[in-house]
Amino acid sequence: MTKAPTILQVVPWLDSGGVERGTVDIAAAIIQAGGRALVAGEAGRLVPQLHALGGELLPLTGRSKNPYVILHSNAKALEAMIHEHKVDLVHARSRAPAWSALIAARRTGVPFVTTYHGAYSQKGRIKAFYNSVMAKGDVVIANSHYTADLIASRRPEAKKRIVTIHRGVDMSAFDPAAVSADRVNQLRSQWGVDDRPVIILPSRLTRWKGQSFILPVVGALKQQGMAFQLVLIGDDQGRESYMAELDALIAQYDLHDCVKRVGHCSDMAAAYTVSDLVIVPSQDAETFGRSAAEALAMGKITLVGDLGAQPEVAAPPSGVSAEGWIAKVIRHDDSDGWQKAIASALAQDKGIIANSAPLARQHVEAHFSLDSMGHDTLAIYDGLIGSCLAEDK
Repeated sequence: MTKAPTILQVVPWLDSGGVERGTVDIAAAIIQAGGRALVAGEAGRLVPQLHALGGELLPLTGRSKNPYVILHSNAKALEAMIHEHKVDLVHARSRAPAWSALIAARRTGVPFVTTYHGAYSQKGRIKAFYNSVMAKGDVVIANSHYTADLIASRRPEAKKRIVTIHRGVDMSAFDPAAVSADRVNQLRSQWGVDDRPVIILPSRLTRWKGQSFILPVVGALKQQGMAFQLVLIGDDQGRESYMAELDALIAQYDLHDCVKRVGHCSDMAAAYTVSDLVIVPSQDAETFGRSAAEALAMGKITLVGDLGAQPEVAAPPSGVSAEGWIAKVIRHDDSDGWQKAIASALAQDKGIIANSAPLARQHVEAHFSLDSMGHDTLAIYDGLIGSCLAEDK
């Protein structure tokens, strides 16, 4: 292929979240390699970033779960986009719009790629069929080895088409040296934190992310006399009953003075800099563990649960003992274990942390960087359409 290829990524909407951030990251890689990056979906927070990169958003009612919209309206809309914009490859990242994208790609004869971002609950045959579209790509990208094994167990026929590409951390954005004191002070002021150690839990506010699990844990630590501040970072996405439950737990354990819900944070590098400890106590399987990877890139002590791909991300590099590594894996539902791990982390010698931080950063750069994710994804496109996006320029 001699011309610059046009790649169309399809998402529900371009707001905050791992799917959306990965979409923008790959759009950047496509554009930097000389291709054209289109995204079909509903508008959200990340549209300005996409436009600033030189990408284009094409309107699609991507969040609709209406079967007629999915199988007819959206499929026809995507088919028209493929023809109008001379799209060379379609890359779907979520189930509902993936069905529309599959139909459009097959009608137009362009290659179809999927990225499996989630574990996707699979209760019953109907749900299993709905999920199956994510394993129908000409190449099926898994965002971790855990995810790759999950796909293969559910859809054995797809095993030879599965490629693992870990999610990527932007090492230039998540660089301690690049975060100014002004950014840190502004965020501390915005959050209203004081000189007590700061623990952050950076995940959208939903039960399986573990906020309701961890509040009794830190409540017990407060009763033991430990000083800390826990900052819950993330959107509630309209989960009013869960927010009420969190507020009730804060009241029950007398945590008003040491737990803050701050909503969405647009400067996560500064958030990690403010923190003394990052915790990701997910109560269900994570298929990657972006927060843990970002925290390690920032050289922060990081505690994760034992489900899904979190242990994969938090594992110490070859030659480094678990005792000497700044990431720890705790059984997800072990309240006592989390209490001990948090207490131990906050008591960790600052000199040891400072010595370990560069190694953690090197580890993330070697295994979970944005550059490697972009290169490997572009190489898949090249293999399907004969382009040269992944070649060194």
